[in-house]
Amino acid sequence: MSASSHPFGDLVSHLMRTTALGPGEAARVVADVLAYFDESAEAVVRRRHAELKSAGLTNDQIFERIAAELPQRRVAAPELSLRQLRRIVYG
Repeated sequence: MSASSHPFGDLVSHLMRTTALGPGEAARVVADVLAYFDESAEAVVRRRHAELKSAGLTNDQIFERIAAELPQRRVAAPELSLRQLRRIVYG
């Protein structure tokens, strides 16, 4: 797929001009970034919990950090209490 036929062709072209990425690589970077920001709040909470748990943080540290990170997402996640965060992870 060429940059001009990509749905975000202007971004792909920009990445090609400003980095050493070729058309395919730039398109993959754009797709990866869009997929990252397309995660639901629940998916983000689950993913970050697993990442931070594997880094050795305690649940208290993890849920505080996740609560601070969620409002910084591209699309603001709903405000979730620590209890709601725990319920997403543990059911």
